Amino acid sequence: MDPRRLELLLELSRLGSMREVAEVTGLATSTVSQQLAVLAKEAGTVLIEPEGRRVRLTPAGQRLAAHAVTVLAALDAARADLDPSSDPAGDVRVASFATAIRGTLLPVVRALDADHPDVRLLIHEHEPFEALDLLAGDDVDLALTYDYNLAPATFDRTVDARPLWQTAWSLGVPASRVVDTGDAVEVIARFADDDWIVNSRNTADEDVVRTLASMAGYVPRVTHRADSLGLVEDMISAGLGVGLLPAGQTTNHDVALCPLLGPDVVLRSYTVTRRGRTDWPPLALVLRLLTG
Repeated sequence: MDPRRLELLLELSRLGSMREVAEVTGLATSTVSQQLAVLAKEAGTVLIEPEGRRVRLTPAGQRLAAHAVTVLAALDAARADLDPSSDPAGDVRVASFATAIRGTLLPVVRALDADHPDVRLLIHEHEPFEALDLLAGDDVDLALTYDYNLAPATFDRTVDARPLWQTAWSLGVPASRVVDTGDAVEVIARFADDDWIVNSRNTADEDVVRTLASMAGYVPRVTHRADSLGLVEDMISAGLGVGLLPAGQTTNHDVALCPLLGPDVVLRSYTVTRRGRTDWPPLALVLRLLTG
């Protein structure tokens, strides 16, 4: 079987549309259809069946797509293993959320400049769902993503996700209303009548807020959305509402942090790569620097 056809089948299992597969691969829709028809002949079984205006994989197609993950990963590993003794060299494309860029990636940039000048990071700032889409489309080599323990993420079988670091989060409130006792649900209950500020490009922190508010017996009034943590703090300072902020963040005198404990609120970060790619020397070096 041609690995390129297996890649098309794997994309179809992810996207569910010939047209979308054509868009991400740069092929004509008719070409995608023809190549998958050839793959079905090679496999000796029906791989795709119609589902309304879209298509879906048959059970045999699903099994072959699962095998394709392993086959394509093995091919990638073989390519990376051709010259393992050479010094790493090349551009590593990374999509990451802003906090990880500042605290995690920029130190790696400095280390590469000092010790491995032939390896360069190309950094794109994105929220997790955007970064994972770029990774799936092979537009980046590495994604740094995050979730919360109260809103866990799920990862596709085509990627390798590894824990990186984690940090506690608190509730940012006006300094005059700080609550420093009680568990997280009791703290959240104190702000049932307040407006809430959540992320504008990701729903993870909103999911945490809604989970805790539900445990406290109410539906939070989500009124404002902002992506920048600094902007969230400024909005709290201006009296626009309350919102989640990192527990270790230094705030101005108008904003205080209420600890969220029992249940704790923890942000967890991950390195995410396409399966089988981690042996590529430049990427392997970057991953070692990130986790070392």
